[in-house]
Amino acid sequence: MSRPTWEEYFMEIARLVARRSTCLRRQVGAVVVKEKNILATGYNGTPSGIAHCSEVGCLRQKLNVPSGERHELCRGLHAEQNAIIQAAKHGVNISGGTLYCTNSPCVICSKMLINAGISRIVYLEGYPDQLSLEMLAESGIGVHSFADFTDGKALEL
Repeated sequence: MSRPTWEEYFMEIARLVARRSTCLRRQVGAVVVKEKNILATGYNGTPSGIAHCSEVGCLRQKLNVPSGERHELCRGLHAEQNAIIQAAKHGVNISGGTLYCTNSPCVICSKMLINAGISRIVYLEGYPDQLSLEMLAESGIGVHSFADFTDGKALEL
């Protein structure tokens, strides 16, 4: 068994974090890293103390809302949002950090990541949100598909 690269290591942790998701439609995990240290994690699901969608049903399914649209019509928070909130709750500065996420961020999360000072995003799977990618590109945040790293193109952290 070979030792994982840093990108593989942190993405595997993001995959594990995603398993905590309470979303019925998509399980997403996020890990914020700086200088090879994990600063915060997040997964998508309802706020603390609120009934999970597995208990009350998915509002988006009930309303037939397509993926990538009308983000406000959901009981849950996105994994990236929960990672930012976790860092803020514990007084952790994530500015300059890298976000490893099982999905590329939506436009709402992208705006939050830009203002939080995230400098780099590595995602496992795409997400249907062109405006998100345009805003991230304009902000100068490096956005990388994890597939780029599996071809031996590892970047220095």
